[in-house]
Amino acid sequence: MIMTRGCASRLLVLSANGNLRALLSGLVFAVTAQATLAGRLAPLRAGISAWWTIDGGAARHLLERLGGGAVDGLVLGLLWLVVAVIFSLRSGNRPWMWIGGVGTGLAVAAAWWFSHQVAKSSFDPVQIQGLTFSGPSAEWLMRVLTSPAPAIGFDAGMLPGVFVGSALGAWVGREFKIEGFKNGYSMARYIAGAMLMGFGSMLAGGCAVGAGMTGGAIFALTAWLALAGMWAGGGLMERWLAEPVHTTQPATQRAPVVVPVAP
Repeated sequence: MIMTRGCASRLLVLSANGNLRALLSGLVFAVTAQATLAGRLAPLRAGISAWWTIDGGAARHLLERLGGGAVDGLVLGLLWLVVAVIFSLRSGNRPWMWIGGVGTGLAVAAAWWFSHQVAKSSFDPVQIQGLTFSGPSAEWLMRVLTSPAPAIGFDAGMLPGVFVGSALGAWVGREFKIEGFKNGYSMARYIAGAMLMGFGSMLAGGCAVGAGMTGGAIFALTAWLALAGMWAGGGLMERWLAEPVHTTQPATQRAPVVVPVAP
Protein backbone atom coordinates (compact mmCIF):
# COMPACT_ATOMS: atom_id res chain seq x y z
CA MET A 1 0.00 0.00 0.00
CA ILE A 2 2.81 2.41 0.88
CA MET A 3 4.89 1.35 -2.13
CA THR A 4 1.99 2.13 -4.49
CA ARG A 5 1.01 5.29 -2.55
CA GLY A 6 -2.51 4.03 -1.90
CA CYS A 7 -4.72 1.03 -1.27
CA ALA A 8 -6.89 -0.62 -3.93
CA SER A 9 -9.71 1.91 -3.61
CA ARG A 10 -7.36 4.90 -3.92
CA LEU A 11 -5.67 3.37 -6.96
CA LEU A 12 -9.07 3.14 -8.64
CA VAL A 13 -9.87 6.77 -7.81
CA LEU A 14 -6.49 8.03 -9.04
CA SER A 15 -6.76 5.97 -12.25
CA ALA A 16 -9.93 7.86 -13.14
CA ASN A 17 -8.02 11.12 -12.59
CA GLY A 18 -5.44 10.23 -15.26
CA ASN A 19 -2.76 8.70 -13.04
CA LEU A 20 -1.07 6.03 -15.15
CA ARG A 21 0.98 4.81 -12.17
CA ALA A 22 -2.24 3.98 -10.33
CA LEU A 23 -3.75 2.40 -13.44
CA LEU A 24 -0.84 0.00 -13.95
CA SER A 25 -0.68 -0.76 -10.23
CA GLY A 26 -4.40 -1.48 -10.16
CA LEU A 27 -4.10 -3.92 -13.06
CA VAL A 28 -1.18 -5.72 -11.41
CA PHE A 29 -3.15 -5.78 -8.16
CA ALA A 30 -6.17 -7.38 -9.87
CA VAL A 31 -4.06 -10.02 -11.65
CA THR A 32 -2.26 -10.95 -8.43
CA ALA A 33 -5.51 -11.03 -6.46
CA GLN A 34 -7.08 -13.42 -8.99
CA ALA A 35 -3.99 -15.63 -9.00
CA THR A 36 -4.11 -15.71 -5.20
CA LEU A 37 -7.82 -16.46 -5.09
CA ALA A 38 -8.01 -19.25 -7.66
CA GLY A 39 -4.74 -19.37 -9.59
CA ARG A 40 -1.11 -20.31 -9.17
CA LEU A 41 -0.78 -18.54 -5.84
CA ALA A 42 -3.85 -20.18 -4.28
CA PRO A 43 -1.89 -23.09 -2.70
CA LEU A 44 0.52 -20.63 -1.09
CA ARG A 45 -2.40 -18.61 0.28
CA ALA A 46 -4.07 -21.73 1.65
CA GLY A 47 -0.83 -22.89 3.25
CA ILE A 48 -0.21 -19.58 5.01
CA SER A 49 -3.86 -19.35 6.10
CA ALA A 50 -3.50 -22.67 7.90
CA TRP A 51 -0.76 -21.36 10.18
CA TRP A 52 -3.23 -19.82 12.63
CA THR A 53 -6.98 -20.42 12.55
CA ILE A 54 -9.83 -19.63 14.93
CA ASP A 55 -13.39 -20.88 15.07
CA GLY A 56 -16.24 -18.89 13.59
CA GLY A 57 -19.20 -17.35 15.38
CA ALA A 58 -18.60 -15.82 18.79
CA ALA A 59 -14.87 -16.63 18.63
CA ARG A 60 -14.46 -14.08 15.84
CA HIS A 61 -16.63 -11.39 17.45
CA LEU A 62 -14.43 -8.97 19.38
CA LEU A 63 -17.20 -7.66 21.63
CA GLU A 64 -18.39 -11.10 22.65
CA ARG A 65 -14.86 -12.21 23.44
CA LEU A 66 -14.54 -9.16 25.71
CA GLY A 67 -17.93 -9.76 27.31
CA GLY A 68 -19.60 -6.71 25.72
CA GLY A 69 -22.84 -6.20 23.85
CA ALA A 70 -24.55 -3.93 21.32
CA VAL A 71 -24.54 -0.93 23.67
CA ASP A 72 -20.80 -1.29 24.23
CA GLY A 73 -20.31 -1.40 20.48
CA LEU A 74 -22.31 1.79 20.05
CA VAL A 75 -20.26 3.54 22.73
CA LEU A 76 -16.99 2.45 21.14
CA GLY A 77 -18.24 3.60 17.75
CA LEU A 78 -19.11 7.03 19.13
CA LEU A 79 -15.68 7.30 20.77
CA TRP A 80 -14.02 6.49 17.45
CA LEU A 81 -16.19 9.15 15.81
CA VAL A 82 -15.05 11.75 18.35
CA VAL A 83 -11.41 10.80 17.76
CA ALA A 84 -11.92 11.05 14.00
CA VAL A 85 -13.51 14.51 14.31
CA ILE A 86 -10.65 15.78 16.49
CA PHE A 87 -8.07 14.38 14.07
CA SER A 88 -9.83 15.95 11.08
CA LEU A 89 -10.04 19.33 12.79
CA ARG A 90 -6.31 19.29 13.54
CA SER A 91 -5.52 18.15 10.01
CA GLY A 92 -7.34 21.12 8.49
CA ASN A 93 -9.39 19.02 6.07
CA ARG A 94 -11.67 20.84 3.70
CA PRO A 95 -15.48 20.43 3.97
CA TRP A 96 -15.76 18.19 0.93
CA MET A 97 -13.38 15.73 2.58
CA TRP A 98 -15.68 15.60 5.60
CA ILE A 99 -18.62 14.87 3.30
CA GLY A 100 -16.66 12.15 1.53
CA GLY A 101 -15.63 10.52 4.81
CA VAL A 102 -19.18 10.50 6.17
CA GLY A 103 -20.49 9.18 2.87
CA THR A 104 -17.97 6.33 2.86
CA GLY A 105 -18.92 5.32 6.39
CA LEU A 106 -22.62 5.38 5.54
CA ALA A 107 -21.96 3.32 2.41
CA VAL A 108 -20.30 0.61 4.52
CA ALA A 109 -23.29 0.48 6.87
CA ALA A 110 -25.75 0.56 3.97
CA ALA A 111 -24.02 -2.41 2.31
CA TRP A 112 -24.45 -4.57 5.43
CA TRP A 113 -28.09 -3.48 5.84
CA PHE A 114 -29.05 -3.93 2.17
CA SER A 115 -27.47 -7.36 1.74
CA HIS A 116 -29.12 -8.43 5.02
CA GLN A 117 -32.53 -7.37 3.71
CA VAL A 118 -31.96 -9.29 0.47
CA ALA A 119 -30.91 -12.38 2.44
CA LYS A 120 -34.09 -12.23 4.53
CA SER A 121 -36.33 -11.92 1.48
CA SER A 122 -34.60 -14.48 -0.74
CA PHE A 123 -35.70 -18.10 -1.07
CA ASP A 124 -32.12 -19.18 -1.80
CA PRO A 125 -29.20 -18.70 0.59
CA VAL A 126 -27.65 -15.28 0.07
CA GLN A 127 -24.39 -14.20 1.68
CA ILE A 128 -24.52 -11.01 3.71
CA GLN A 129 -21.75 -8.76 2.37
CA GLY A 130 -20.06 -5.46 2.99
CA LEU A 131 -17.83 -3.36 0.76
CA THR A 132 -14.49 -4.53 -0.56
CA PHE A 133 -12.34 -3.82 -3.60
CA SER A 134 -10.08 -6.87 -3.77
CA GLY A 135 -12.69 -9.50 -4.68
CA PRO A 136 -14.53 -7.31 -7.22
CA SER A 137 -11.20 -6.36 -8.83
CA ALA A 138 -10.44 -10.03 -9.48
CA GLU A 139 -13.99 -10.66 -10.71
CA TRP A 140 -13.92 -7.75 -13.14
CA LEU A 141 -10.61 -8.99 -14.50
CA MET A 142 -12.20 -12.36 -15.26
CA ARG A 143 -15.24 -10.67 -16.83
CA VAL A 144 -12.91 -9.01 -19.31
CA LEU A 145 -10.70 -12.04 -20.00
CA THR A 146 -13.06 -15.04 -19.88
CA SER A 147 -16.36 -16.18 -21.30
CA PRO A 148 -18.82 -16.92 -19.82
CA ALA A 149 -18.14 -14.14 -17.36
CA PRO A 150 -18.68 -14.55 -13.62
CA ALA A 151 -22.21 -13.92 -12.43
CA ILE A 152 -23.18 -10.40 -11.44
CA GLY A 153 -23.11 -10.17 -7.66
CA PHE A 154 -23.89 -7.64 -4.96
CA ASP A 155 -20.70 -5.62 -5.38
CA ALA A 156 -20.37 -5.85 -9.17
CA GLY A 157 -21.31 -2.21 -9.71
CA MET A 158 -18.98 -0.73 -7.11
CA LEU A 159 -15.80 -0.59 -9.21
CA PRO A 160 -17.36 1.05 -12.30
CA GLY A 161 -19.39 3.33 -10.01
CA VAL A 162 -16.33 4.55 -8.12
CA PHE A 163 -14.37 4.97 -11.36
CA VAL A 164 -17.10 6.98 -13.10
CA GLY A 165 -17.74 9.07 -10.00
CA SER A 166 -14.05 9.87 -9.62
CA ALA A 167 -13.74 10.74 -13.31
CA LEU A 168 -16.73 13.10 -13.10
CA GLY A 169 -15.30 14.69 -9.96
CA ALA A 170 -11.94 15.24 -11.65
CA TRP A 171 -13.66 16.73 -14.70
CA VAL A 172 -15.85 19.09 -12.69
CA GLY A 173 -12.97 20.12 -10.43
CA ARG A 174 -10.57 20.41 -13.39
CA GLU A 175 -8.13 18.04 -11.71
CA PHE A 176 -7.77 15.51 -14.53
CA LYS A 177 -4.08 15.19 -15.39
CA ILE A 178 -2.06 12.50 -17.12
CA GLU A 179 0.78 11.39 -14.84
CA GLY A 180 3.40 8.71 -15.49
CA PHE A 181 6.43 7.19 -13.84
CA LYS A 182 9.47 9.33 -13.08
CA ASN A 183 12.06 6.59 -13.54
CA GLY A 184 12.61 2.84 -13.61
CA TYR A 185 12.98 2.56 -9.84
CA SER A 186 9.59 4.19 -9.31
CA MET A 187 7.93 1.79 -11.74
CA ALA A 188 9.53 -1.27 -10.13
CA ARG A 189 8.45 -0.09 -6.68
CA TYR A 190 4.84 0.39 -7.76
CA ILE A 191 4.66 -3.03 -9.44
CA ALA A 192 6.22 -4.81 -6.46
CA GLY A 193 3.85 -3.03 -4.08
CA ALA A 194 0.81 -3.92 -6.18
CA MET A 195 1.80 -7.61 -6.20
CA LEU A 196 2.31 -7.68 -2.43
CA MET A 197 -0.98 -5.87 -1.87
CA GLY A 198 -2.89 -8.20 -4.19
CA PHE A 199 -1.63 -11.28 -2.36
CA GLY A 200 -2.06 -9.71 1.08
CA SER A 201 -5.62 -8.57 0.42
CA MET A 202 -6.74 -12.10 -0.42
CA LEU A 203 -4.83 -13.51 2.53
CA ALA A 204 -6.44 -10.99 4.89
CA GLY A 205 -9.92 -11.43 3.43
CA GLY A 206 -10.10 -7.96 1.93
CA CYS A 207 -8.33 -4.68 1.36
CA ALA A 208 -8.17 -1.66 3.66
CA VAL A 209 -11.87 -1.06 2.98
CA GLY A 210 -12.97 -4.70 3.04
CA ALA A 211 -10.86 -6.17 5.83
CA GLY A 212 -10.54 -2.81 7.58
CA MET A 213 -13.55 -0.52 7.63
CA THR A 214 -16.18 -3.09 6.63
CA GLY A 215 -15.02 -5.85 8.96
CA GLY A 216 -14.03 -3.46 11.71
CA ALA A 217 -17.51 -1.93 11.73
CA ILE A 218 -19.01 -5.22 12.94
CA PHE A 219 -16.14 -5.84 15.41
CA ALA A 220 -14.74 -8.84 13.57
CA LEU A 221 -11.58 -9.97 15.37
CA THR A 222 -9.86 -10.93 12.12
CA ALA A 223 -10.57 -7.46 10.68
CA TRP A 224 -8.97 -5.70 13.62
CA LEU A 225 -5.94 -7.99 13.38
CA ALA A 226 -5.69 -7.13 9.69
CA LEU A 227 -5.99 -3.43 10.50
CA ALA A 228 -3.24 -3.67 13.11
CA GLY A 229 -1.02 -5.41 10.56
CA MET A 230 -1.73 -2.72 7.95
CA TRP A 231 -0.93 0.09 10.38
CA ALA A 232 2.28 -1.54 11.58
CA GLY A 233 3.48 -2.60 8.14
CA GLY A 234 2.51 0.72 6.57
CA GLY A 235 4.28 2.73 9.26
CA LEU A 236 7.48 0.70 9.03
CA MET A 237 7.51 0.76 5.23
CA GLU A 238 6.89 4.50 5.10
CA ARG A 239 9.71 5.10 7.56
CA TRP A 240 12.04 2.86 5.56
CA LEU A 241 11.24 4.47 2.20
CA ALA A 242 11.55 7.97 3.68
CA GLU A 243 15.15 7.45 4.81
CA PRO A 244 17.70 9.18 2.57
CA VAL A 245 19.78 6.96 0.34
CA HIS A 246 23.52 7.55 0.68
CA THR A 247 25.49 6.92 -2.47
CA THR A 248 29.18 7.12 -3.15
CA GLN A 249 30.14 8.73 -6.43
CA PRO A 250 33.05 7.32 -8.42
CA ALA A 251 36.27 9.33 -8.33
CA THR A 252 35.81 10.36 -11.97
CA GLN A 253 32.41 11.96 -11.19
CA ARG A 254 33.40 13.88 -8.08
CA ALA A 255 33.66 17.63 -8.18
CA PRO A 256 37.24 18.90 -8.59
CA VAL A 257 38.94 20.26 -5.52
CA VAL A 258 40.12 23.85 -5.94
CA VAL A 259 43.22 24.74 -3.90
CA PRO A 260 43.82 28.47 -3.54
CA VAL A 261 47.33 29.61 -4.42
CA ALA A 262 48.84 32.74 -2.89
CA PRO A 263 49.83 35.39 -5.48
